[in-house]
Amino acid sequence: MADTKSKSGSNSKKALVEALNGALADHLALYIKTKNFHWHVAGPRFRDLHLMFDEQAAQIIGVTDAIGERVRKNDEYTVTSIANIGAVTNIKDQDDVTISPDAMVAELRDDNKKLLERLEDVKSASEAAGDNATNGIVDEWIDFAEERVWFLNQTSK
Repeated sequence: MADTKSKSGSNSKKALVEALNGALADHLALYIKTKNFHWHVAGPRFRDLHLMFDEQAAQIIGVTDAIGERVRKNDEYTVTSIANIGAVTNIKDQDDVTISPDAMVAELRDDNKKLLERLEDVKSASEAAGDNATNGIVDEWIDFAEERVWFLNQTSK
């Protein structure tokens, strides 16, 4: 009986680490995309969008260290490289620097929604693994992502 329990606990921890690394990869990829749009936005709403994208990028990158440290506190390894991030993330690259501001806003809104789904996976996995620290802090990350979705959604109207 003890073997089954420890195997289940090990599987729960593995699922949590995979969810955390996925969230870390998504945050890093979304940071790069948001900065890309910050640098390349143009048009009548340039100033407002330029500033909003910069604020959102700062918030996104600000969460990455906490996520990485949650992985390490679980005695596991984080994503390690651009290739590793690319293999794990749900956020698609955007290399077109001429897309419209409206398309930028819509894409970031949709990507933040994908990030929210990943963070919900972290929430579920942390509950299953009994990791109360991760379970508590992920609520803040979810709130940040929900706020970004809200701002981007309102901006797109």
